[in-house]
Amino acid sequence: MTDIALRSVGELARAIRDREISSRDLLEHYVARVERFNPQLNAVVTLDLERARQRAEAADAALQRGEIRGPLHGIPLTVKDCIETAGLRTTAGASQYAEHVPATDAPTVRRLVAAGAIIFGKTNTPSLAMDCQTYNPVFGTTNNPWDLRRAPGGSSGGAAAAVAAGLTAFEVGSDIGGSIRNPAHYCGVYGHKPTYGIVASTGHIPFPPGARVEPDINVLGPLARSAADLELTLDVLAAPDDDRAVAWQLRLPPPRRRSLREYRVAAWFEDAACPLDAAVRERFDAAVAALRAVGTQVDEEARPGFDLGAAFRDYQQLLYPITSATLPDEQFRSIVVYADQMAAEADDQAARFMRFSTQRHRDWLAAHERRAGYRAQWATFFQRYDVLLCPITPVTAILHDQASEFLSRRIQVNGAARPYTDQIIWAGVIGMAYLPATVAPVGRTTAGLPVGIQIVGPYLEDRTSIDFARALADVVGGYETPPAYA
Repeated sequence: MTDIALRSVGELARAIRDREISSRDLLEHYVARVERFNPQLNAVVTLDLERARQRAEAADAALQRGEIRGPLHGIPLTVKDCIETAGLRTTAGASQYAEHVPATDAPTVRRLVAAGAIIFGKTNTPSLAMDCQTYNPVFGTTNNPWDLRRAPGGSSGGAAAAVAAGLTAFEVGSDIGGSIRNPAHYCGVYGHKPTYGIVASTGHIPFPPGARVEPDINVLGPLARSAADLELTLDVLAAPDDDRAVAWQLRLPPPRRRSLREYRVAAWFEDAACPLDAAVRERFDAAVAALRAVGTQVDEEARPGFDLGAAFRDYQQLLYPITSATLPDEQFRSIVVYADQMAAEADDQAARFMRFSTQRHRDWLAAHERRAGYRAQWATFFQRYDVLLCPITPVTAILHDQASEFLSRRIQVNGAARPYTDQIIWAGVIGMAYLPATVAPVGRTTAGLPVGIQIVGPYLEDRTSIDFARALADVVGGYETPPAYA
């Protein structure tokens, strides 16, 4: 029998409502799993058990009175340690915030609590949520539950590892360059990057606590063990921010199709700008074969009409002003000096970071205009297709690599060294266009590592990509529990 901790959120909500288990008992069950499994994973880094127990008991008492507070009534969960939670230490893995205790909840946390959820802890993130691995000077390294020698991805690595190992009912992460999608793929769980702007992203560090501006590209979204749970939790999270709710409403359209075979599917797996490892490609090809076996039409030649490498460069031009905005003044001044001294033709990864971090606003506006062009091309593309299948990263979970600076690291693709930043090419190009994207597990490699596929949907049609992920599980399987945590 499946451990109740590994059930879907929908099943857990029904179990609580039907009194199969109390919220307090379910909370204690997750806490016991954290005590048992977390020492080797280091996914959950802060616990808030006294308040969580009080809230779970209050949820049980409310249920006795016939009161159900929302679709997440009594469900225990953790949230990423860069999403501000009132009264609970929120560090973003950064030394300067090591003792930061927010006075107020981020809007996402407020919505979770209003829907009945019980937050009992925080999960690890790289320092200031800026890496494709998860380690920091405050809490150390998080390991992948499929192979402790490997990274769980980043920056929502602790979140994905906790979901995969059954240490939480579900999670909420953030994503500006694949930070939900990359860990979902590396850990074998589902993740959803919402359309930009439909989930409030204030209250998210690395922007300073109390910042009111929602950074460009960045989104907050769920990680879970089923596509149905992504939709359930997105329904809780997606809404106009408080100051816009006076006039705005959000009604996401239903899925475009009613069955898997009706979907018009495009697949973009190979590109010279970002070669795909054969182990990942094998699982993608198997997924396409499974789709075709049930009558789904898949076009592997379809492309949105732009160059992936050029689009990635434009993404970096839009991204680096955001990431550099959180740097200390002295460090930023040194980047300005380096950028001013660079040769005009320099265009390696380090040069791009220096140049784009310190660009003039008129240069950013030019990139912003090019983004509008990409968005128009995507809109035309999605008139012909309902979803696009593509990679999240070109490889499976990487071995821990903390010995060098981010931009000088390398990953191995088919035995050849490739830039570390290849891990964010696909995610970034999708993200800068504000499109929704769902990650769905599509099996494991011969080495036993999970592979997730990125399902990109049309702008504001989040339910389409999530529904396709749900239906895909019927032909390729879905979430699998790592053997050590079953």
